[in-house]
Amino acid sequence: MTTPGSPPASFEEHFAREIAASERLRVGTQAVLVVALAGILAVLYLRFHGTYLEYFSDERAARKFGLILGGLLVYELLVFRVIGQRMRAGETPPQPLRYLNALVETSVPSLLILAIARDASPVYVMQSGVTLLYGVFIVLSTLRLDVRLSVFTGLVAAVEYVALSVHFADLEMMPGTPFDQPPFYLAKGAILLLSGLAAGFVAHQLKRRIGNAWRVLQERARLHEAFGQQVSPEIVDELLRQGGAIASRRGTVCVMFMDIRDFTPLVEHKSPEEIVALQNAVFGAAVEVVNAHRGIINQFLGDGLMATFGAPLETGRDSANALAAARALVAAMRQLAAEGRIPPVRIGVGLHTGEAVTGNIGSAQRQQYSISGNVVILAARIEQLNKAHGSQILVSREVLAAAGEAPPPGASLGLVHVKGREQAMELFRLA
Repeated sequence: MTTPGSPPASFEEHFAREIAASERLRVGTQAVLVVALAGILAVLYLRFHGTYLEYFSDERAARKFGLILGGLLVYELLVFRVIGQRMRAGETPPQPLRYLNALVETSVPSLLILAIARDASPVYVMQSGVTLLYGVFIVLSTLRLDVRLSVFTGLVAAVEYVALSVHFADLEMMPGTPFDQPPFYLAKGAILLLSGLAAGFVAHQLKRRIGNAWRVLQERARLHEAFGQQVSPEIVDELLRQGGAIASRRGTVCVMFMDIRDFTPLVEHKSPEEIVALQNAVFGAAVEVVNAHRGIINQFLGDGLMATFGAPLETGRDSANALAAARALVAAMRQLAAEGRIPPVRIGVGLHTGEAVTGNIGSAQRQQYSISGNVVILAARIEQLNKAHGSQILVSREVLAAAGEAPPPGASLGLVHVKGREQAMELFRLA
């Protein structure tokens, strides 16, 4: 049992809640149908009162019909209330009571037939719309979301209909009519039973779809827990389509580091609220840019961030996406400053492409998606070199080569010694 309103801990609890909600919907629907049926029959009774008296000796049949429908309405409203109370208490209807309820409801058409047949020929009653009520209860049994209950409903309808036909035939109340022949009513009973089987199939499909929806939601929640707010909805959807696999793997990625230049003197005389507003504006724009270019934000680093292109999903043009994102970041900062949302700022962006190991690290209680490898260290070092070269975007030759982009004229800084690497790297200033 779970606390009302609390998230279910398992699919069983989730499905139990769905059953209770669906059962209440079914009962409510039946109550509405009873009211609608009573209204329609009242109109027909008043409009065709003369025809009614041709088949019924007096008004007793109409009164019986009204009393039985009224009793069914009261019963459905009571069940509706009880289910609601159990749902608020975090409980579900016991299975034996669900079978008893199915038996009571499905027996209503049989009760109507027995009551009305006392005042009219059973032939007319058995051919009237009353018998169609069996089908209504069978159809609505799908909302019980239980194959066995749907089949049980169809079985009850079939057995009671055949039993009534046999009963009236034994009393010789329908001689010379189709009801006097077993194949006639046995065939109709078989159809009712098959209808129950069909309703059970539909109930099974509904249950399966609910289960699939639950698993998708759980997988989506797992992915969001693994990545936090780092991943765009499009990447989450793509991961779900591919099975949600986020196992560790080795692959080529393009890593981006971005930093707000001269952040400390920029915020020296600002209040904490103003500093947060500035960071939110800058990082909000950065998130939109990175997401739009199929990257993920791995972490925010005070006045900067780290993003990755090519993990957890490869696009085949990850370095090109990273280059486009870097240029878009510079343009976005200019736009924010032009709109007066932030003071004029310069950013530094460093990109490097290389092999990395990606995947979740941590414990079962807390995990984080991580990118490990020299490519991360070198991308951070490249970004730091923006200060020395007065640039906003510095990239390695590996990035341009992977992107299939020719170096712009005069962009090369030549071989540059990067801290943490013995061999010099050729870097290019793109902004």
